[in-house]
Amino acid sequence: MIPFNIKQLETFLLVATFGSFRKAAERLNTTQPAVSTRIAGLEEALGAKLFERQSSTVRLTAEGQRLLPPAQRVLRVAERLLLTANSLSETAGVLRLGVAETIVHTWLPDFLKELQTNYPLVDADIVVDTTTTLRNELMSHRLDLAVLMGPIQEYSIENMELPSFPLVWVCSPALKLPNRGKLTVSDLMQFPIISYARTTRPYSELYRKLTGELEATPRIFPANSLAASIKMTLNGIGIASLPREVIQDYAASGALRIVDCDWHPSDLRFTASYSSEPSNPIAERAAKLAGCIAHAYAARIGKAQPADNSRVEPAASQPTDAIGR
Repeated sequence: MIPFNIKQLETFLLVATFGSFRKAAERLNTTQPAVSTRIAGLEEALGAKLFERQSSTVRLTAEGQRLLPPAQRVLRVAERLLLTANSLSETAGVLRLGVAETIVHTWLPDFLKELQTNYPLVDADIVVDTTTTLRNELMSHRLDLAVLMGPIQEYSIENMELPSFPLVWVCSPALKLPNRGKLTVSDLMQFPIISYARTTRPYSELYRKLTGELEATPRIFPANSLAASIKMTLNGIGIASLPREVIQDYAASGALRIVDCDWHPSDLRFTASYSSEPSNPIAERAAKLAGCIAHAYAARIGKAQPADNSRVEPAASQPTDAIGR
């Protein structure tokens, strides 16, 4: 008879990951004394002390470090056994999901519908924020899955590539731009340039372009909210570089004009990223579902996309280490 169980190994891995009995208890939706009891039982069964208790944190002993890799393998095998025994529709739990605002304006509704259909017992707790914040929340294990501008270069993070979003220059038809085919960046700088937030890759790329090649000091209006950028552009405050898929309805209705320019910032590239340590089957399945939904959305929008003069290439699925919305 094996003198310990899977629940004790799972608790051991969570305490090792968080460095805290309290945080492990919160993740397991149990009490701190229950976590302590499981760890004490595991230590007694193995005849080894696994953690050094400190004032507010715990750390692995040498014996605990040796147990970590085999415990991770055992837990993965146990999860595969459960997947074999249970149908996908029986998966239950809470998915703490973080998404960049661009995703909210595009394929997030499709994803949530499919998540509910495929995993009716999984509840989604959604946070919308910038990539910088989402990355920090994921690394701190406060999110299970983050759809952000990635990938995240960290050994414990799995990154699934998603279709990119081409950026186009747009403005209100009321702005008086030169009446010719392809404009230059200098032409656009007659007006303020509405940009992503200062901490993002699109802003950095735009700022380097405008300050590196042009003598005039650029007027850049950074905004933390994509909705705010769209509103300012609709009101004629300036010219913005925004995802084509987000503004296509405005362009089709004539509320916004797509401007053909000889330069535009690089495409926004996204990943569905989740932590592999500790293992999280719900996050992994949700990431795969997000990939399917994102690619289906890109194919549908690509087929329906009318010709315009922005000369932007179709969306591609390639990673970047960018930071953005």
